[in-house]
Amino acid sequence: MDADDDFDPADEHDDGPRYADVATLEGWAIPTALQGLTLFRDPFLSMQAQNLAIVDHFLNGLEQHVMRRLFQEDRTPIDDAMFLNAQSQMWIFAAYEVMRTWRQRAKEMVKWHDNGGLQMKLGSLEADKGFIHDGNVRLAAMVREVIADPSIVQSLRDDLKRTHNLFARMEYLRISLAKHEVPGKAKSLAISPGYGRINQWCGALDYELGDGKYVMGYVNRRDIADDIRAIPDLEVPTDEDLAWSCQFNADASRQVEDGLLRARFS
Repeated sequence: MDADDDFDPADEHDDGPRYADVATLEGWAIPTALQGLTLFRDPFLSMQAQNLAIVDHFLNGLEQHVMRRLFQEDRTPIDDAMFLNAQSQMWIFAAYEVMRTWRQRAKEMVKWHDNGGLQMKLGSLEADKGFIHDGNVRLAAMVREVIADPSIVQSLRDDLKRTHNLFARMEYLRISLAKHEVPGKAKSLAISPGYGRINQWCGALDYELGDGKYVMGYVNRRDIADDIRAIPDLEVPTDEDLAWSCQFNADASRQVEDGLLRARFS
């Protein structure tokens, strides 16, 4: 009997296929996960999180469709794959910006707390400008909340750590796709930015993570979406865990600026 007759797709992974059936995915798991982050409650950030969930649902169906066509036709369905590639990259850019915006706000709040600048920042936000600036009003409310409950700062630090590796991978991929560069290497060109191969387990497009010479791995849109859904289950990594991950991140300087590894690298 041919060896292929004994092949079981579940054997490729120790615990079976690593992607859950799309039918089991909770429709609002992405905004629920993001809104669970400390001080993510800005209504406009929440709107962006909901947008990610809506488009994620659409892309899950498109990815399944592309995967079925790949198997049925035994060739790449160019038309659908091109459309999937365009939509996947736009979703990745949007997801990156949502996470970047929250992380920037969280790091600023921690910085203002650490240097004793919360009251000064609150005064600046609440100063009479001759009109009501809704963005300033929302941020001022968050600053007042942190002043009233300083324990929020530790929650921010923990959430920054919990999302650090997820964001680093999103950032690495975003630079390759959007700037066609190798992250952390000035004037370097990515080898195949935007080229994706259909993942035969979920239908998403696998993009290369390269260092300009070698391909170090692959990541697809579904990986990022699943990682966002999993945020509530993530444990807070230790400084040692984050230091270990630095070995695989070309931009170690940014990690120091985050304040996550200050003690180790200063």
